[in-house]
This record gives sequence, structure tokens and C-alpha cells, in this order.
Amino acid sequence: MQTAADAGDAAALLAAVPAGRRVALVDPRFVGHVHALRLGLTDPRFAAATVPGALTAQPEARGALLRALRRTTAAVGAGAPVVAPDTDPAPEDRTVPGRIAVALEAEGTAVKRPELGSLTATVPTDTGARAAAESARDAVDDETVRLRSAVKAHDGFFTTFAISPYSRYIARWCARRGLTPNQVTTASLITALVAAGAAATGTRGGYVAAGILLLVSFVLDCTDGQLARYSLQYSTMGAWLDATFDRAKEYAYYAGLAIGAVRGGDDVWVLALGAMVLQACRHVVDFSFNEANHDAVANTSPTAALSDKLDSVGWTVWARRMIVLPIGERWAMIAVLTALTTPRIVFYALLIGCSLAACYTTAGRLLRSLTRRASRTDRAAQALADLADSGPLAQGVAAVAPGLRGAFTAPAVALLGTLVMIGGALFLPYGSWFTVAAAAVYVVLSGLAVARPLKGALDWLVPPFFRAAEYVTILVLAARSDVPHAVPAAFGLVAAVAYHHYDTVYRIRGGTGAPPQWLVRTIGGHEGRTALVAVLAAVLTHASGFTTALTALAVAVALVVLVESIRFWVSSSAPAVHDEGELA
Repeated sequence: MQTAADAGDAAALLAAVPAGRRVALVDPRFVGHVHALRLGLTDPRFAAATVPGALTAQPEARGALLRALRRTTAAVGAGAPVVAPDTDPAPEDRTVPGRIAVALEAEGTAVKRPELGSLTATVPTDTGARAAAESARDAVDDETVRLRSAVKAHDGFFTTFAISPYSRYIARWCARRGLTPNQVTTASLITALVAAGAAATGTRGGYVAAGILLLVSFVLDCTDGQLARYSLQYSTMGAWLDATFDRAKEYAYYAGLAIGAVRGGDDVWVLALGAMVLQACRHVVDFSFNEANHDAVANTSPTAALSDKLDSVGWTVWARRMIVLPIGERWAMIAVLTALTTPRIVFYALLIGCSLAACYTTAGRLLRSLTRRASRTDRAAQALADLADSGPLAQGVAAVAPGLRGAFTAPAVALLGTLVMIGGALFLPYGSWFTVAAAAVYVVLSGLAVARPLKGALDWLVPPFFRAAEYVTILVLAARSDVPHAVPAAFGLVAAVAYHHYDTVYRIRGGTGAPPQWLVRTIGGHEGRTALVAVLAAVLTHASGFTTALTALAVAVALVVLVESIRFWVSSSAPAVHDEGELA
């Protein structure tokens, strides 16, 4: 820390700091909470941020900061006081940091202004104002605010009332001992994998231990996010770990339950894969709807207004959060049922509960979309195209086919293709080449669905339809094959593909765009993989080679997407964000 005599001296000191470092400018008369400064000056997610009397800039915004500071110095004089005339628009903008923040925004650099709530951050200009600011600061314990703000604002009932009241203190304990969110995330993953291993024993003691360990894993899962918010430790690696480990933990646990059930004489692999497919499809509905609408113009809807009105009534908020079976309620249900019942009952409960939740959320989103008057942006259309995961076959059809017009054409065509594909897998004789013909029709319809930009009211349904077609086709063909271990191999294939789809979502959320096209082409796109599985089922009818082929395909897809994903998330281009998690 260095003290500048005036604005000109501050410019010289900042210019001398090595280019790769973050810099901060704080008015020496600043009065406020330490956590207010922490929020304004240490969050790594933003190139520039400010609170009244203080400003920070990451290396990428350093140049703009110095230019703005030099312009301010030229305007008021190098030795001028740090307070500008009272004609400035806002008191916080009359300090040098405030004036520079305004100048940065005028130049086009986004400046984050974090919400401080009850925290104090101000620059008093006289003795009376300083006394009032110090009194306001002393009246609020910033550690209490820091602990409270570490908890996610919108969470499920179980997490809010059964986990967060004590997990926040675990987060503080971790912070004071130098533990990082990534370490806690890894501990949560390891605990969940041990829980899956306990479930795989197939014994009552193993099931009880599995249920307890799954709850412990969830406590740690809540703790890592709270630790990140408490200590503002957001990182690129943390974004990747947190974005993917929740799904890895849950699906590994499904596999553990299925293995344990087989050891007990009950094969529930089809139910396990069905639960994973349903959960993944629920998530893609959430992702697609949000990406299609979060930056839409004139984004209003009577249904949304009714939803906001319901949220103003306390009990309806919790009822609506619980009915979607968020991760807290879902994992609590899985843990309790694992300890007390059998894997089959666990999967039945999951399938019924998640199906009801999916119907509720999808119906609400359909109503919002049909009643919403919104113009969707090019960015939203590109996000939906990326989420569609179209490979070279569908892209080839889209390139030569004229775009089909009509407000609901794209989702209707995608739905027709999905019904043709799933219907062929379900009702045509297993191993029939007619199923391959159905896959060819699916390829053509998939290309037609994405031949025009996805800007229609219901075009957000296109990616979920494609996910359902691919995942369910793999499930059905493996289940109908009667080949030993085909369904576990299909479980691995769907898990590998689902990882790719989740990875795509979180890259788009981070603002860096979808995975490169070479990756999508290499793994075939959704239509290519679906057609390939149909061909394998026809060529390897009732042969153990079908299991081998599914396993090889799963390993190949997993290797390609994991290597490229890890390369991206540990690179400097990955977004420094922390995933807040999904209610569903």
C-alpha cells in the first residue's frame, strides 16, 4: 500500500505497478466496513469494480484506468484536491475513484458496483459527516453481514433451513484455516464417491452408510459455495469443478445403487439410466429456457406477473421451490430412502418425483412463452443453436435445405423427429434396419429444425427434444438388446455425452461461447451418435459385441470431451465465475 499526495502522484504510482497485477485506488478519507472494501476490491470476476471512495482494476482494465486518471488529473490539475465541485451528479462521484469510475464507463469499460446492503462505504467531507458515517459503521457488525451474505439468496427449503444455518460456520472455519472452495468441492466429490461405493455393497449397513455420507457430501457441497462467497475466492478451476461435480456425484451414486441392487438379486440398471436421462432432460429445459429469454427485449408475460405475485406470499415461495424437487430435497429423499428401503424404491421415487416436477416447470415455461411478447436476440439464437449440439449430418441438411417458416415450426419438426426416433426404437423389431431408417429420418428432421435461427416463442424446446431423442434411444435399444451389461454400458455413454452438454451450458453462461466446432464434429453431434447406436444395434443384434461397442463409444466420447474441457477450464480464457447451482 502506498499513499499518493494528489491525483498526479496517484497516476505515477499506479503506472509503476507491474502490468500483470490488480491495482486499487482508495480515498484516504474512506469510512466503512472492511467487508465493503472486500466486496469492491477483491472479487476476481470483474475487470473493474467500485464502491463509494474506492476503485479497483484487473490487468485487462489497467490501461483504461490510467487513461481515465490522467484525464481527471488534466481536468482538475495534478495537485488539485480529491473532491470535485458540488455540481457533480452524485456525492460518491466527487471523489477521484468515483470520477474515474464514471470515466471508465463512458469509455466503455464495465464497472461493477456490488450491492452493499447494510454495510457502510462513504467518503465524508466534514467532521459531522465523518461522525455519522463512523456511527453507522459501528452499528452494523460486518462479520454477521459477511456470514449472512455467504448463503445463496434463493435456495430450496431443505437447504435453507436444514443445511445453511450451520454450513456457513463450517465455511468460515475453512476460510480461517486457509482452505479453498476447490478443496472443499473435491472433498464433497470424494465423500459422494465413497457413498456410492457403500451403496454398491448391496448390504443394509452399506445402504445406511451411503445415505449418511450422501448427506455429508451435500453439506460440503453447500459449504464450498458459501466459502467462495464468504472469502470471495472465485476461480476458473472452481467454476469447472462446481459446474460438473454435482452431476458426477449424483450419477455416480445412481450407478452405486444399481450395482448394489444387482448384488442383492434385483437388476435396476434401466431405472438408474432412466433417472439420469430424466434429470439431464430437466436441466436442459431449464438451461434452454433461460438462455432464450434472459436478454430478450420487451420480455413481459401475464404468467410471469402472476408468478411474481405468488412470490409475494411467503408460503407459496417455499411450496413452489419444493415442488420442483431441487437438489437439496432430492438428495435428502435419496439418502433417507437408501437407508430405509431398497434401490428400486429409490429410483421409483426419483422417477415419479422428477416427472411431476418436470411437468410443473415445463408447463409454466410453456405458458410464459406463449403469453410473452418478446423479441429474442441473435445471442440467444446462437446459444440455442449451440445447445442443440448439431453435428455434421444435421448441419449438412441445414446447409442445403431452405429454412422452414412459421412461429412454431422448429420445435414441431424437432418433436416429430424425436417421436419418429424413439418410436422406432420402442416399437420396431429390435435390430431391424427400419430403426436405422427412422434414424435417417431423424437426421433430416434435425437439420430442418435448425435451418433457421431459433428465435421463435417455443424454439427453446428444440435442444430438450434432441436430448430426449438421443438419451432415450440409447436407453431403449440397450434395454431391448437382452445383451449382458448393455444397459450399464449405455449408462456410461449417456453420462459421457451428458458431461459434454453440461460443459456447453457452463461455457455459454461464462460468456465464452460453446466448445469448438471440431469437438462437436469429432463426437458426431446428437444426430450422428443416435444414428450410430441404431446402426450398431442392427449390425450386432443380440451379440455381446453391442456391449463392447457401446463401451468403446462411451470411452472415446469421454476422452475427447474431458481432455478438451480440462484444457479449456484451466486456461486463462475460462470465465472466473462460481456456479450458483440450479434449483432443479
